[in-house]
Amino acid sequence: MPVTKEFEYRTIGRDGKQVKGKVEAPNEAAAVQVLRQQGLVPLSITEGGSLLQKELTIPGLGGRTTLKDLAVFARQFATMTASGMSLLRSLAVLEDQAAKPSLKKAISEVRVDIEAGLSLSGALAKHPKIFPTIMVAMVRAGETGGFLDNALERIAVNFEKDAALRGKIKGAMTYPVIVLLFTGVLVAGVLAFIVPVFEGMFKQFGGELPLPTQILVTASHSLAWSGPLFVAVLTGSIMLFRRELRRNPKLRLAFDKVKLRLPVFGKLFAKIAISRFARNFGTLLGVGVPVMQAIDVVGATTGNAVITEAMKDLQSAVRDGLPMSTQLAKHDVFPRMVAQMIEVGEESGQISQMLDKVADFYDREVDTAAEALTAAIEPLMVIVMGVVVGGMVVCLYLPMFTIYQNIQG
Repeated sequence: MPVTKEFEYRTIGRDGKQVKGKVEAPNEAAAVQVLRQQGLVPLSITEGGSLLQKELTIPGLGGRTTLKDLAVFARQFATMTASGMSLLRSLAVLEDQAAKPSLKKAISEVRVDIEAGLSLSGALAKHPKIFPTIMVAMVRAGETGGFLDNALERIAVNFEKDAALRGKIKGAMTYPVIVLLFTGVLVAGVLAFIVPVFEGMFKQFGGELPLPTQILVTASHSLAWSGPLFVAVLTGSIMLFRRELRRNPKLRLAFDKVKLRLPVFGKLFAKIAISRFARNFGTLLGVGVPVMQAIDVVGATTGNAVITEAMKDLQSAVRDGLPMSTQLAKHDVFPRMVAQMIEVGEESGQISQMLDKVADFYDREVDTAAEALTAAIEPLMVIVMGVVVGGMVVCLYLPMFTIYQNIQG
């Protein structure tokens, strides 16, 4: 007989009221199953005596609504609607559960709009900064087809995988960024505290400093004003460039083309873009979004202007009755395997499933590429830091040889 544990739970009952209690089960999944069999919608499950509470609430402590927040929101929403709860009651519970002020406010306004007669998709569409276009399109398809809970479940899966993809990229880039920041702080510390000590010693012994040492001393003298100026100029340039990227489609297209051609990083960026394209396209088609609308949404949500342009061409081709696979094969950003998989999907009538397989394949490719990139960057960053610090040490000790020769003479 399996060992059971005691779990404390908080659920929504059939009458829409919150219910708290305890249940015994072998594990958390079994406890959730028991509660669902009783017609309850689990909101939180906590193992008795455990300090780790596994809340199913919207995560975060405030600020911008993230994909993880939306994934949990969609999954909870799907569970409630599948259990027969009304939209308004479900939204009221979700509003109460939301931790992010921005999401809480948006849910409240969505609920008010639905009470006024607006559809769920129409109400969500009024908050584009919170609810992405792809989410609105999928909810609209779910409303039309009568499978809103399934659409919300697909939304949750899509956002979870997209968030995981972004997390992998951030993880791969964290190490080099930390090393660069540490190197910058180390250089600033040497210039601010170590170089002045050596400079005073050099003045006592006299003689002309070697050129590399003179440059280092000059940098030390100007650090008080050049350091803040450099940081301000760098920050301002980045902000200005990002603003121009948003405002200038031609600049964004050129920038994304360069990104895809970068050595080492280019292939990783391409795999990320293809994974997101396939995942979003497959998910949209899977919930019944019309092909033309799905292509339009995918073009706006892949995050890469090269694929956005390809989607415009794809729309024209589909409108003319041409196969999607033929048109995609004309764009270098899509490998032959992608076009071939979509061709198989077109012939078998399973395009959505094939796109999901493409997305899964490229998710694994991103995993492998990110790990390889991290492994390659780590020794490179150590070498860069060693060269910078070692170069400064050599510059400081060069005058010591001259001083030693003068003493010997």
